[in-house]
Amino acid sequence: MSIASNQNENRIATGEPLPETSTLLLRQLVAHLREQSSQLRQEWARRITEASLLTAMSQEEIFAEATSVYDNYVEALETGTFQALQAYARNLSERIIPRGVETNEVVGIVLLLRDVLARSLFAKYRSDFGLLYRILDAYEPAANRIAITVAVGFVQERERTIRDQQEAILELSTPVLQVRDRLLILPIIGVIDPQRARQLTEQLLRGIRANRAKVVVIDITGVAAMDTNVANHLVQTVEASRLLGATVIVTGLSPEIAQTLVNIGVELAKMTTVGDLQGGIEEAERLLGYRVVPQRADRALEPETV
Repeated sequence: MSIASNQNENRIATGEPLPETSTLLLRQLVAHLREQSSQLRQEWARRITEASLLTAMSQEEIFAEATSVYDNYVEALETGTFQALQAYARNLSERIIPRGVETNEVVGIVLLLRDVLARSLFAKYRSDFGLLYRILDAYEPAANRIAITVAVGFVQERERTIRDQQEAILELSTPVLQVRDRLLILPIIGVIDPQRARQLTEQLLRGIRANRAKVVVIDITGVAAMDTNVANHLVQTVEASRLLGATVIVTGLSPEIAQTLVNIGVELAKMTTVGDLQGGIEEAERLLGYRVVPQRADRALEPETV
């Protein structure tokens, strides 16, 4: 890369206007790319297929995306602004990430386009190397910025998708279930780490507020062990629920978890605990004023009249 190219790249990165000479050369370049757009798009799509990139997409889909990316690419070269390209990169990422397209594939196709366009410039200006070098000095910084813009947009969208998936998995792993009016059950299975403990508390408090719950049964039968930090978080969850007006019943305490709670100074007498989930539900229904009454050959739960 020449000194002029380095200077142009710095100007593009900071948003500083390019020298008039570079601007005129880019206009000339853009005119060439628009004139040869059909041929260059086809060549680029062919190179993508040969390089085994975007294999999750059909040939028709690859060509359609190649057309859109090419047009946005040329527009960014022409205007020197990248907002439209950034928006398109995010939109493209939303559509292709769920199909298994990887970051290296996206970077690869953008670099392939840069190569296809550079070869076209060599072919057009091979009789005037001085002009060719000046055009490349104007083109290369913009091309690098475009490649970075697309790559960053894809990576950001991929990270957002991963975060959304992780949050969805956490929500599925700690479901807050409404089994009766004003009664929620939170069955917890597996390992509880600090991140999952925070997610658990947030979901439970939202559920209490949304359902105007008065009693919550937290069943930890499926939790083999928890460290001191998570045990403290459980206690805080109970207290936070109480502040929202809900009584918490903890069921399924193992001897190991009970010992952890004692070690951190929790007085189990102040925490409502029941041996198993069925017993916890029965206690919750008693607190809500329900009682079991015989009805023909079966049993039905009815609100206790006062």
